[in-house]
Amino acid sequence: MLLAGAAPSSGPGAEAAGRKTAKAVYFLTNEAKNSVVALKVNPNGTLSEGSITLTGGSGASGLDGIANNTAAGPDALFSQSALKAECNMLVAVNAGSNTVSLFTISKTDLTVLKLIGQPVSTLGDFPVSVTLSVKKKLACVANSGAKAGLTCYRTSAKRGLTLLSEKQLTTFNLGQSNPPVGPFNTVSQTLFNADASALITLVKGDPTTKNPGFVSVLPIENDDPVTNDIRSSPNGTAVLFGSAIIPSYHSSINSPTVLFATDAAFGATTLSLSPSFQFSSLTKTTIAGQVATCWATFCTLTGTVFVTDVVKNRLVEIDPGTGKILHVTPLANKNPGMIDLASADRFLYALSPASPGIQGTVVVLEVGSGAARLVQTFGLNTAGSASMGMTISF
Repeated sequence: MLLAGAAPSSGPGAEAAGRKTAKAVYFLTNEAKNSVVALKVNPNGTLSEGSITLTGGSGASGLDGIANNTAAGPDALFSQSALKAECNMLVAVNAGSNTVSLFTISKTDLTVLKLIGQPVSTLGDFPVSVTLSVKKKLACVANSGAKAGLTCYRTSAKRGLTLLSEKQLTTFNLGQSNPPVGPFNTVSQTLFNADASALITLVKGDPTTKNPGFVSVLPIENDDPVTNDIRSSPNGTAVLFGSAIIPSYHSSINSPTVLFATDAAFGATTLSLSPSFQFSSLTKTTIAGQVATCWATFCTLTGTVFVTDVVKNRLVEIDPGTGKILHVTPLANKNPGMIDLASADRFLYALSPASPGIQGTVVVLEVGSGAARLVQTFGLNTAGSASMGMTISF
């Protein structure tokens, strides 16, 4: 069982009928013996103790190029989505052993995970982000080290992960080391679009060298990704980081894929994908006082996006259609900031890794009625400075 450093506070009432509410949340310890931490979500949205399950691989931290190449953390992987849950499966990266682990999730207790087979090679170095499509039986991972690129697998609850190729499907010539020096010039996130017809990967640029970075798109044909990606550098972007797909029913934009992406250089942008798989900028949101706006989640209840900053302890809500900032909510706790986050109905769950003198936490916020409200700051000894990721099971 987990050691919780903070008791749940009283939260909102019972679940609203007909809406999808979380039953468990997960993040990675990303330590030498890497583990998935699973926390139970109570009916009022608050968190309670759950489980810790070894991945069979090892975590690692990149080197912080802004801090004399010391071990990075918080944001040890310079990424969003270090693990991903969907239906009864969860996939997670092992940055230190260059592998990916696949788990099944118990249907009766969503904090009970079972490792399927053994971790499988990523065919590259320093995996930082992963995505999953149970419908297409497909998982893909992004490597960000000396051998950077994308690798995909067929998923099976019985056999685990099976490589689709003997080498990476596509490579990124980032000129990186092992571990990589970031945050600039590293891979940020890989994710499928809404119908898993394309694999989208964001790669940061470097403003000091006027390198804008790019977005890579691998079309999915007959449930398999093609081997040649299409790349674009949307106008005005510089350090593209975490992102969220905007569902078509929430968007007036005439595009099959709309992507809201953070950009650590200024704030955020809304991007549209063309029929030729090129992304272009639709809106630009400059967030005053931001330092490292890097993670995003779309909330189906509000139809808006929420973003976090690793060194600004606040939550920013943005309309992805206009780019307008709707609310800025400073948080009344001791956290220095937040990283990866996920949403379910009227609740958001955000990871705040440990920093000197401050215990790591998962923060619960309620949204949907004006500015977000802090519901719970759940302290965890397992949320160390290297911890990463946030994903949800329903």
